[in-house]
Amino acid sequence: MPFYDNGDVHIHYAEAGSGFPLLLLPGGGLNANMSAWSSRYGPFDAMREFSDHFRCITLDLRNAAGGQSTGALETDRPRASHADDQLGLMRHLGCERFLALGCCIGGPLLWNLIRRAPDRVVAAVMCQPSGYSPEHPTIFYDNNRKNWGPALCEREPSITMAMVEAFLDAMYTSRADFVFTVTRDFVRNCRTPVLVMPDDIPPHPRAVAMESAALAPNAEATRFPWKDSPAHTAQAVAHARRFLRAHEPSAG
Repeated sequence: MPFYDNGDVHIHYAEAGSGFPLLLLPGGGLNANMSAWSSRYGPFDAMREFSDHFRCITLDLRNAAGGQSTGALETDRPRASHADDQLGLMRHLGCERFLALGCCIGGPLLWNLIRRAPDRVVAAVMCQPSGYSPEHPTIFYDNNRKNWGPALCEREPSITMAMVEAFLDAMYTSRADFVFTVTRDFVRNCRTPVLVMPDDIPPHPRAVAMESAALAPNAEATRFPWKDSPAHTAQAVAHARRFLRAHEPSAG
């Protein structure tokens, strides 16, 4: 599979299918990588589900364990650095405008892409999106400090745990509210069509997912629960497919 290079950043990506571009951001927190689509982190295989109609593009998150994307740990701009990777990859592939679907961490990352490039993201599906839970205020900091940071430091000796902690603080702790990357006012004024596929576990609080769907003027939501049976999952995936196809720009 190929790489997109931008200076010292190397982003490992994959493509499947043809048609209008669909960016797929896998789940798995800061360890999100392409294998998540066919693992326990992926409630369905989006590359397989949508490549019959769209040009599906996915990638390993920068510095994710199990992936091959690497680059600097930008402690002062953690989410901006991921947006740089994603927007840069799509431009590199000639995809000036695109649809998007993101799982888990992909939800907040997609809100950030919409904020950064509203004219490029045509519509977005937020699948079991991450969000801030006051009942579990440090869950992302704690989990990533344990499950992401030490392995990264072992792979990259130039990165220290102090750098990891600063990165996590900037990414989560200092932005401990709502969807982390944007404000409620931004969502309230966002015209980009959004589909929310809510979950209900501590890292994916249903309350935040449904609040974002209620605030966004062009939002809708799938049924809930949708992961409790294969039939309900199939219904939710079909809803996502209809949503994406409805917002696909016409060829003319």
